[in-house]
Amino acid sequence: MTMTYSLIRARAPLRLGFGGGGTDVSPYCDEYGGVILNAAIAKFAHVTMARRDDGRLRLEATDIGQSWEGEATPQLEIDGKLSLLKGVYNRMVRDFNGGEPLSLTITTHADAPAGSGLGTSSSVVVALTEAFRFWLNAPLGSYELAHLAYEIERVDLGLAGGRQDQYSAAFGGINFMEFYENDRVLINPLRVPEKIVQELEACLVTYFTGASRESANIIMEQSSRMTTKDSKSLDALHQLKQDAYEMKGALLRGEIEEMAVILGHSWEQKKRTAASVATADINRIYEAAVNAGAIGGKVSGAGGGGFMMFLIDPTRREHLMSVLRAQGGHASTCSICHHGVSSWRIR
Repeated sequence: MTMTYSLIRARAPLRLGFGGGGTDVSPYCDEYGGVILNAAIAKFAHVTMARRDDGRLRLEATDIGQSWEGEATPQLEIDGKLSLLKGVYNRMVRDFNGGEPLSLTITTHADAPAGSGLGTSSSVVVALTEAFRFWLNAPLGSYELAHLAYEIERVDLGLAGGRQDQYSAAFGGINFMEFYENDRVLINPLRVPEKIVQELEACLVTYFTGASRESANIIMEQSSRMTTKDSKSLDALHQLKQDAYEMKGALLRGEIEEMAVILGHSWEQKKRTAASVATADINRIYEAAVNAGAIGGKVSGAGGGGFMMFLIDPTRREHLMSVLRAQGGHASTCSICHHGVSSWRIR
């Protein structure tokens, strides 16, 4: 049932993937079980939803400069433009509004570009799904919301990718996630003492290379190698999974330096899963960071570009950030976000 709102907003956090990246992608997680250690961060995907009275629908993604407006119909054509917005609208109207169209203006933007490796696209989908959930008073808990967002992105829209992003955006915080066959998911929120979270934040540097990439192509290569039982790629995924367990233990013990060493080891394994994970520029930046004192690091997400992360002694963090900025990108600190997707009424 539609509530009597005229303007609402929603937001969902982006994430950094520390351990296990790639093991949440089929067919690996279906056959072997995947595990992920990640953390939601204080960067967000934002949605504003406003009622209209003219029977029309307007969709706008202000950060990429795309918009669409037309008659509010039950189902919108997925034509490659604003697919995330159209896909969520189609599914929510069909499943939770009896197939009746909604006359709205929906505006989105994100604090990081798509293809940055922070799960931006999935956070946009989660924020959109939450906005519709709020608007339509749909009975969706965190698990159901994340799974629905996953289905919209991966099944309805056919976009290749893993499973961690939707769940991180929905739950927030630092999580150890388990993925199994038949879409069985277990989210284990880690009760990391605040002083350890603060130490992690003090050691953490993120670096945006300035080059976004199409993660779907990398993920498709990883899946293809897995399907053909490529031993090099499969062994690397097994090691990434083991590293995630060890990294979780190091984090809970507050041993951030050990976590950093495992992070670096995982990056070496990640490069074995697909040829396009590491580029010459990424390798150059990584080497510069290590020479500046970084204990370990990796590319966040599928690889090929986007955001990189490094862990370093906090007394050397400013030096590392200066070195990274000299590489031509944007270096910054990063804070953990302890809350998942949220929505609220303006009027």
